[in-house]
Amino acid sequence: MSKNNRNQLSPATRLVTGGRSPDPHVVSPPVYRASTHLYTDCAELRAGTKSNADGNFFYGRRGSPTQWALAEALTELEPGAHGTVLYPSGVAAIAGALLAVVKPGDVLLVADNAYDPSRSMATGLLKRLGVEARFFDPLDLDAYREAFCNRTRAVWLENPGSLTMEVCDIPALAAEARKRDAVSLIDNTWATALGFPALERGCDISVQALTKHVGGHSDLMMGAASAGERWYRALRRTAQDLGHVVSPDDAALALRGLRTMKLRLERTTRTALALSEWLAARAEVAHVLCPMRPGDAGHELWQRDFTGGCGLFSFVLSGRYDAARCRLIDALELFGIGYSWGGFESLALPFDVEPVRAAMDWPRRGWQDGDRYAIRLSIGLEDPEDLIADLERAFAAMDTL
Repeated sequence: MSKNNRNQLSPATRLVTGGRSPDPHVVSPPVYRASTHLYTDCAELRAGTKSNADGNFFYGRRGSPTQWALAEALTELEPGAHGTVLYPSGVAAIAGALLAVVKPGDVLLVADNAYDPSRSMATGLLKRLGVEARFFDPLDLDAYREAFCNRTRAVWLENPGSLTMEVCDIPALAAEARKRDAVSLIDNTWATALGFPALERGCDISVQALTKHVGGHSDLMMGAASAGERWYRALRRTAQDLGHVVSPDDAALALRGLRTMKLRLERTTRTALALSEWLAARAEVAHVLCPMRPGDAGHELWQRDFTGGCGLFSFVLSGRYDAARCRLIDALELFGIGYSWGGFESLALPFDVEPVRAAMDWPRRGWQDGDRYAIRLSIGLEDPEDLIADLERAFAAMDTL
């Protein structure tokens, strides 16, 4: 099937058919474990150095058919992408993407609700390399415009915001960056390209942790960045300079997870909505932070810009303290306690926002003083009624001393 015809296929079909084995006798590409690629003669060896594209054998660090198949499938899912670069973790993808764009003396604008390792990257590694990070409130367009200067090279975005789930106007933020000749990068792990086509919404580079939804089984670490031709070439060159490479075994696992990702996202989204409504009716809950839920502050923008969601959302306890929050989480039996998300199992994680905010209010304006102790839930594939029953027992335990 031609590329133009493939672009007419639905995302669900592209998930199943992208990056398939060229061998008509097998469905998935085999796992190529090889550090050394051999040539038949010197002429072929020399010809191999003339191309740096996926599909051409050179050396194991540049990948093999297993990694190329995954990159190809991810590129097909991102409208407007010329190519995708794979990284050994989501944080490696963040670092690789930023290092492909900024240089000493540049200013990087960072959305204040970005994932904590993204913040640390901006205030740690990039600062040591001479890049200045400035945090901004992505919900305040006027303040965002004022944050630009003649040294602003890039803007780092996330939608919805990490932990606190604010939805910002990405098309407006990206358009402003482009007008100022700045590159817009987005962490698009929450929705993936299925739920939020980031390049189509105006971003230049879309980054995601494949560890989460793409892997889907909590058994691999990987990241990716997709972009149009100009920035894809910069991403690829920087990744090769840094020696970034992913295991072919992990690439095969990610490719396997990709096939069922849409079904898993749809299931976890439905369950998350059911749990968010149940939590919103609880007297112990002050606020539910879930943009997919009608009535959420970000729901209108979510409806406008997103085509899907996922099972990750948060809620804030009413008038409780950390000890009560810990009793609730410790009493859960079906929710594991751990970092990450996007796997088949449900997780619960306490979080405190004040240490990782510089430009946004927490607690939010209009909230009661005691509304600050929050819990993030990552919803898995368990039956929603069982998860609700587990939460019911945990709430009962929360106020039992």
